Amino acid sequence: MTLLSVDRLTVADSAGHVLVDDVSFEVAAGDRTGLIGESGSGKSLTALAVLGLLPRGLTATGAVSLAGADMIRAPRGHGDVAAVVFQEPLTALDPLMTAGRQIAGPIRRFRGLRGDALRGAVREALDAVRLTDTDRIARSYPHQLSGGQRQRVAIAMAIACRPKLLIADEPTTALDVTVQAEILDLLDRIVTENDTALLFITHDLPVAARVVRDTHVLQSGRIVESGPITSLVTAPRHPYTRTLVESARRFDAALERTGRD
Repeated sequence: MTLLSVDRLTVADSAGHVLVDDVSFEVAAGDRTGLIGESGSGKSLTALAVLGLLPRGLTATGAVSLAGADMIRAPRGHGDVAAVVFQEPLTALDPLMTAGRQIAGPIRRFRGLRGDALRGAVREALDAVRLTDTDRIARSYPHQLSGGQRQRVAIAMAIACRPKLLIADEPTTALDVTVQAEILDLLDRIVTENDTALLFITHDLPVAARVVRDTHVLQSGRIVESGPITSLVTAPRHPYTRTLVESARRFDAALERTGRD
């Protein structure tokens, strides 16, 4: 079953500058799909258009269907179908609300739970992202948590309503390498256990290779290459994809040299 269908999506600003140009792809139930490109390639704008959350001043044309809903012409609430994890949880989370209240909000709205049932669902969500001392975490404000804890809270919020599609927009960029690996393993486990479709957005091909199967490479708002992630990493066809792969290899080589020193 196709959960998300994007057909010739184009996003432009009020001056007519095209930021996303004729993008098409699909995500079916259980798929793990990547959108890969450098900053400014249009991958995050594509995700916002998918959710009907484009900033004011931007307009979308084409067709985006999310579980049958037209997200361009008649967007509606999507929390029970799709949820998103953003790049920087310190800004994505409300600094004036405790973690527990922020997780409780979507559970109350989309699952209708109250009282003890709601509190139990919050603890269950925190347990699912492998956070210990859940009562303390639930009482804490974002600034009282580490970067890794905040991102786990953000993921707990996203999965608490059991969405069919999880959109992860650069979810590890702001984290150190060790925590990054933990979050990637966590996402891998969650989508596997719940048979959740994943749309993973990143600039980093090796990171994507850990969690996605198929991917689309964006350059200047256009998809320039698509295919299995293993093929794109081992035998990229488009010059831009080759540049991304070579950059990642040079970075890995530099890390290895630093480690030997």
